[in-house]
Amino acid sequence: MGHAPLNVSALRDRLHQLASREGITQWDLGASRSNSASVQVDRGAAKQLKASQRSSITVRVWNRDGLVGITSTSDLSDAGLEKALMGAHQASAFGNADDVPHFSPLAKAPTDPLDRPLKNSEGIQSLLKNLLEAEKELLSRHPAIETVPYNGLNEGSSERIYLNSDGALRQAQRTQASLYLFARAEEAGRKPRSGGAVRLALGSAELDLNGCIDEAAERTISHLNYKPIDTGRYLVCFTPEAFLDLIGSFSSMFNARAVLDGVSLSKPDTIGQQLAVPFFNLIDNGLHPAHVGAMPFDGEGTPTRALRLIGDGRLESFLHSEATARAFGVQPTGHAGLGAKVSVGPDWFEVHRSEGATLPGDQLDHRTTSDSFVLIESLNALHAGVKASQGSFSLPFDGWLVNGGERISVEAATVAGDIRELLRSIVQIEADPIVTHEGVCPHVWVDGLAITGEA
Repeated sequence: MGHAPLNVSALRDRLHQLASREGITQWDLGASRSNSASVQVDRGAAKQLKASQRSSITVRVWNRDGLVGITSTSDLSDAGLEKALMGAHQASAFGNADDVPHFSPLAKAPTDPLDRPLKNSEGIQSLLKNLLEAEKELLSRHPAIETVPYNGLNEGSSERIYLNSDGALRQAQRTQASLYLFARAEEAGRKPRSGGAVRLALGSAELDLNGCIDEAAERTISHLNYKPIDTGRYLVCFTPEAFLDLIGSFSSMFNARAVLDGVSLSKPDTIGQQLAVPFFNLIDNGLHPAHVGAMPFDGEGTPTRALRLIGDGRLESFLHSEATARAFGVQPTGHAGLGAKVSVGPDWFEVHRSEGATLPGDQLDHRTTSDSFVLIESLNALHAGVKASQGSFSLPFDGWLVNGGERISVEAATVAGDIRELLRSIVQIEADPIVTHEGVCPHVWVDGLAITGEA
């Protein structure tokens, strides 16, 4: 799919020659390239067809004083490389002596094999045909569904490389496809309601089109019969997607860079503390078989691996780059980007209950419980309603008030709280883990959450 892989050995030899000529003994290079094709439709016609190719290269050079200079470019030609190396060398004179990155000590360690067969692209015409059919099918599911305002079908391939003057040489390729459908329904004298679904796969031929249509239709139709909800405290069940979104919004709790910069709820000595109920476990597992976007190594060449962040409710690890790991006296975890100030971020969350634990709400099941509870399907305005460094959130949501098994869509409401309190108020983690496009998680129940109904 797309372009032939970069010849990394030739690239390394070329950089080695240039560096020797300039008297540079320590350098590294990270690069990523991608190409993608995407389509959007509107009421039976093509709305947007787009093909794009991107490449970005970052070169770092350490000078004789041990200071680092950095250059980013998108030009991989010989002349481009020479310019980038010279630019980084010149910039190193102005490097920050207080914050000098090193090579990752794991940049040459073996990576775990990833079973991700590369898939052929179907081409933009095929994408358009499939998306037009999906839109038509979704519109036919209910007379109230009038439009599918947000939709898209995308396929692409990407490549990542990392090499350094110490002999590290990494290269990985992957293909990926995605589909999203978001329907809008209107009935006379009622507010418009909406619902959507997302599917990912290694290639567009493998996408579950019908499953995506079914889920988007079902969700949209289930919100037509809506009522206002009274303000109060409720027993709340989060769908896997909603819970992963919430945890993801507070991922700075596990981010060593955020901890060192003082913008995290956690402090360096928070490791080992009880953060959540004792049956709660959170793993960041970039190698999970269902993670379509998996890469075997991070921006610094550190191998990707599964990392337990919370085990039996205790904070066990932070996500680290080379620099933060050195500050904490631990090994890098494979969560770094590559840059002047290296960023750190999670890959793919897995939430599960501890083996054999007794849970206070063991009888709760979102399909069969006769108690009254609020089922939160999706959280909105995450960028605006989350104060990650303070722990608080106040978020509009889509969901249902469930009573004796009957679901009534909530007209408009906000759920608010503190993430630390929420993690300590979990009463049930259902037994069945569900694979979503964002991670793996069962339905999670929290008691006593504040919900404000909007009149």
